[in-house]
Amino acid sequence: MSTINPKLLDKFIRVSERAAYGASKFRGKNDKIAADKAAVDEMRSEFNKIDMIGRIVIGEGEMDEAPMLFIGEKIGTNKGEELDIAVDPLEGTNFTAKNLPNAISVLAVTKKGGLFSAPDTYMEKIAIGANLPQNIVNLDNSVETNIKKLAAAKNKKTEQLTACVLKRPRHDKIIKSLNSLNVKINFIQDGDVTGVISVVDQNSSVDIYLGIGGGPEGVLAAAALDCLGGQMQTRLVLNNQDEINRCKKLGITDLNKKYNIKDMIKGDVIFCATGVTDGDMLKGIVDKEDYFEASTFVLHKNKKISKKVNNNIKK
Repeated sequence: MSTINPKLLDKFIRVSERAAYGASKFRGKNDKIAADKAAVDEMRSEFNKIDMIGRIVIGEGEMDEAPMLFIGEKIGTNKGEELDIAVDPLEGTNFTAKNLPNAISVLAVTKKGGLFSAPDTYMEKIAIGANLPQNIVNLDNSVETNIKKLAAAKNKKTEQLTACVLKRPRHDKIIKSLNSLNVKINFIQDGDVTGVISVVDQNSSVDIYLGIGGGPEGVLAAAALDCLGGQMQTRLVLNNQDEINRCKKLGITDLNKKYNIKDMIKGDVIFCATGVTDGDMLKGIVDKEDYFEASTFVLHKNKKISKKVNNNIKK
């Protein structure tokens, strides 16, 4: 696939900045619904200023669940190139409501047909960083096998590795296995997009991400890893007939398929994440009198762009 018009990059940065700013106005106010709505409103408004024929592939839910940025919604000015877009206007609604670290606004953009349309269900995930042999970790392996293979590839002992795990009761078995190998664990409370990305963050000590999180967040994280050379494998976790029907509606027929990055992201991709609250990767929005400061992590695969930008934006 061809390259996304690089002139659009700054416009997509502005989209995540505006969404983050909208959410930031509700930091510490214990109203996660209002914070999310403000992010959605700002994001959609900014998207509709861009010359593109845009389509939401991963969004706030299906049309009957979400009034805006729903799956299938058309955005943009309806002129320009056809683009598929994945969004999470506010990842970390609870973080924002309680003014805790690591809330972000995030988006990924590909040419039409380039994004896996993951349903809003759970997803098994395993991810590792760049410059490692292909296929050394696999969801069908035991935790012990994956850790030992990764340790061997990195020429480390298992106790020298750090795993990132979402702190949930469903991960007790994974945690027990990691403890048996003396692997250090970096627990996160929410926000597994940044958790997955930590495996390729040069400022992070994380070697591997393991566990079950949201499907849409898995695709967003895969977009970032695709730009940075990381590896990821996922598989949908379907708990009831409603979730199975949702998959079939999106054209997913193999419900047990394992997805690698190349299955989730095809061709060129742009990824933008802007901090809402201060976090491990990004600084949160700083509100000034007539402008705000935003910190954004920006990736453009085909242009080999990987940078953090700090902008001052008029309100």
